[in-house]
Amino acid sequence: MAEPDDRASEEQTPLPNLPQTATLGQQFWPALLSVPLLTLLTGILFPLTLAALARLLFPSRADGSLVRQDGVVVGSEFIGQNFRHPDYFHPRPSAAGSGYDATASGGANLGPSNAKLRQEVRQLADAYRDVNGLPPDAAVPLDAVTRSGSGLDPHISPANADLQVARVARVRGLSEDTVRRLVAEHTDGPQWGFLGQARVSVLALNRGLDRIAPLPKDEG
Repeated sequence: MAEPDDRASEEQTPLPNLPQTATLGQQFWPALLSVPLLTLLTGILFPLTLAALARLLFPSRADGSLVRQDGVVVGSEFIGQNFRHPDYFHPRPSAAGSGYDATASGGANLGPSNAKLRQEVRQLADAYRDVNGLPPDAAVPLDAVTRSGSGLDPHISPANADLQVARVARVRGLSEDTVRRLVAEHTDGPQWGFLGQARVSVLALNRGLDRIAPLPKDEG
């Protein structure tokens, strides 16, 4: 007796009913309604939820990490300022707006081979050596002659701060050891002990200077 042909049996099996192709109207309305729904969820509810949690858990940072002195806001922990008086430590150069402008955060966007960048670095290095009384061939820290990507970097490197100690001590009438101890007190190590490098908060350091050696009111 001949064996049954399996292929013939498969050909005789009826196919299941396939779903009909959705009409244009059936596709249009879900797509249209998803726009306001996603806008509500991701553009309103999600940001408001994060803002509420931030204000509850980190109120200071939610307000901008503002630094106050005698009840007056004098800056932020995360935004650099243009300290240029000789008796203050100077910050990293800035390309944000006219300088340290939080509404125009940004860098110079010039590549390392750009002639304009090289010229600016030479000028900044010469000015840094001049203001700090360094020899013409003295090495200069990189953060003293380059701008950060945000233009708002509130920190400088310990090497940068160390080269400014002599100037600040002389103008303030303090010993260099006193100023160095103050720099050490305001130097933070790498985040969590291994991320990034040691850094010095310029605003905190300069406020510390004002506490131990206040300036005359017409110079502050």
